[in-house]
Parts: sequence; structure tokens; C-alpha cells
Amino acid sequence: MQGGQATEQGDCSKFKGNVPHCCKKSPTVVDLLPGTPYNQQTANCCKGGVISSWAQDPANAASSFQLSVGSAGTSNRTVRLPKNFTLKAPGPGYTCARAKIVKPTRFMSTDKRRITQALMTWNVTCTYSQFLAQKTPSCCVSLSSFYNDTIVPCPKCTCGCRRNNSDSGGCVEPNAPHLASVVSSLGNNNPMPLVQCTSHMCPIRVHWHVKLNYKQYWRVKVTITNFNYNMNYTQWNLVVQHPNFDNLTQTFSFNYQSLSPYSAINDTAMLWGVKFYNDLLMQAGRSGNVQSELLFRKDKSTFTFDKGWAFPRRIYFNGDNCVMPPPDAYPWLPNAGSRQLTSLLILMIAFFSALAFLHGYA
Repeated sequence: MQGGQATEQGDCSKFKGNVPHCCKKSPTVVDLLPGTPYNQQTANCCKGGVISSWAQDPANAASSFQLSVGSAGTSNRTVRLPKNFTLKAPGPGYTCARAKIVKPTRFMSTDKRRITQALMTWNVTCTYSQFLAQKTPSCCVSLSSFYNDTIVPCPKCTCGCRRNNSDSGGCVEPNAPHLASVVSSLGNNNPMPLVQCTSHMCPIRVHWHVKLNYKQYWRVKVTITNFNYNMNYTQWNLVVQHPNFDNLTQTFSFNYQSLSPYSAINDTAMLWGVKFYNDLLMQAGRSGNVQSELLFRKDKSTFTFDKGWAFPRRIYFNGDNCVMPPPDAYPWLPNAGSRQLTSLLILMIAFFSALAFLHGYA
């Protein structure tokens, strides 16, 4: 095997001479680390199991390994399709379909003068489901604006309700004296989140702040905060849906890629960190946040601050849908609030006038 290794060799006692790398019928294969000796490498291997999304880094969006299967024969009649593919990293939630035979892969020689063809090629498609990955959400969204003093927090108990026992999946206070010992006792291989005590209890919070209003532009500040003491996020990404992304002018410290799920509508953007600057979201603490500002150009036909238009429709962090506050809790324009109060006052006056009229008529 090249470019990867099986985690267990299994029982190879029946082989006397050339002992195979693995004798298990259902092996678990892991990627090799960067810096692996060249004689153990193959193309697109040895990334430590970390691959980027295609939009972030196409050159590192693929990973491969090569293995030789014994007793498989030398024709496409003797070779059997693999079964029960499963992706175990970066976590649960993946479901893989059956292997499907496709057109054989073609390979070009280094001098580009000869093309060879694979004996057989098959394709396995795996899909991710947030509902299979975890029972509760993993992120939430809070909102604020320059025109309203109200800060709309994440909904209470979004990702769970607060408990003080960390051993049972609870939380810890940021100034707890035993914090360091609790974090170190979990170990690096424990996927169980240890979150900071908050009202929402989410490992990740995304804050969208409508910061400034110019004559032809408006400005937003986006902050991503990690409340998980047991995990950092390498090469994180954020997908935001908002109708004004077709007029995005500048991002100041995030990378940006337009996503167009509908060809005629450009309202979805993918944001991620700048390499070696903020592409690593550290564990909870002083360094556990990244932030950037977005500058939008106003479209006179659609732009408004009224009725929460300036806030995103949906936000996804690392593919997981983040829970938004209810629309009626969004920060309102001051005049919008006065209009609501005025309309309520008018209704009350009309109601009591009708009662007085009916009472006088009776």
C-alpha cells in the first residue's frame, strides 16, 4: 500500500513468505502524514487526513492512496467491487452508496506520448447529513446593528441546556480554576465537545453586525467565536445566504467565493480564512475567534434596513446549518418600532370608541 495505511494488520498467519500489509476483509485505511518517505507516497497523498473544499483550495481538495489486492485475478471478470464504504472522518454523518462501475480511467505518461487505461473504474458517492452526525445543532447566529441598541443573542438552549457537570457533557466557566486540568484530561482523541457555559451552549457562534451605512454602500462585521475547549477548526468555512451578495464589493480579511445554486440568482457566498493568518479557528479562549468586514454596494431597487432585510437568511459553518434567531426578534429600525406602536395605539382607540358607541346606543 502507498499513500495510506491500514490501522490493523489482522491475522496473516497463513502467509509464510511475503506477508501482506493487511489481511482483514474490512480494513480501516487512514491517510499518511506530511513528510512521509517518498517510496511510501503516491499522487495527492499524505495530507494527514485534512482536505479542503473545492472552492477553498482545489489543489488540496483531493486525497488518494494506492493498494494491491491479492487473489483478485487479472481481468474485469474476476475483480469484485468493494462493499460497505464508510467515511469516518472528520466525524459521523456520512452515508456512502454502492460502488458503481464507470468509464475506465485513462492515464497519460510523463512524456505525454502514451495513454494507458485502467482495468476497471468504479465510483462511490458519499453524502453528509447533519441530522445523522449529531442530535443537536452545532452552531447558532446572533445579530446586532448600529441603528438599534438591542443585541439579539442565540436562542436559549439552541444546542443544549446548561449543566455544571463536565463529565456528563456539561460546560465549564471560562474563569474556572480547574479548567486546564479538565481540558487536558479529555485528551486529543476525544471528540466530545467541552463548551464554555453560555445560554445557547453551542460550540460555534456566528455574529452578524450591521456596522455602518454610507451613501452608496453599507458595511457588515462578521465574527466567528469558538466556545469549544476541546477542538480547533482547521481550514474552516462559512456559507452565507443574503440577497445583496450579488453586489459585494470587498472582503477585508476573509477569502470569498460566490456560490450560485441557482444560475440566475447570486445570493450565496462562501467565506474562509486567509492562509497563515486566520484559517485556523483556535479553541475557546482569547484566540478563539476570527472576524472580518464585508462591504456591500447598495441596489436602490432592493436595499432597505427595514424588516430585518440587512440580516442573513441562512448561515452554515463547516456544512452545518446554524440556528437563526426568530424573525420577530431581529433589531428593528427606530421608526419601524414607532410605527408599530402608533398602529397599536390606533387600534386601541378604535376599539374603545366602538365600545363607547355600542354602550351609548344601548
